Amino acid sequence: MTDEMLAWQTERFTDLAVSPASVRDSYVVPVRPEQVVEIAFDGLQRSTRYPGGVALRFARVLRYRDDKGPHEADTIETVRSHVTVESS
Repeated sequence: MTDEMLAWQTERFTDLAVSPASVRDSYVVPVRPEQVVEIAFDGLQRSTRYPGGVALRFARVLRYRDDKGPHEADTIETVRSHVTVESS
C-alpha cells in the first residue's frame, strides 16, 4: 500500500463516517454504506468473534469499485450462504 492510497482511504472513510468527529476515538468506525470494495480471500468460516458471523481467511482489498453502487454489492446473506467450513 502506498502513502497516497493510505491518505485516500483515510479521507474517504472519514467522509463516510457516521460520526466524523469521533473517528479518532475508536478502532471501529461505523460508515455509511456507499463505497463498494472488492475483497479477495482464500476461504470462509463461521465465526462467533465477528458480528457478521463469518471470517474471511487471508482477506485483502483488490480494488475500490467506483463503477458499482452499493445495491450491486453482495450482502452478508450472500457471503453466509457460501460458508462451508465450521469453526471449532
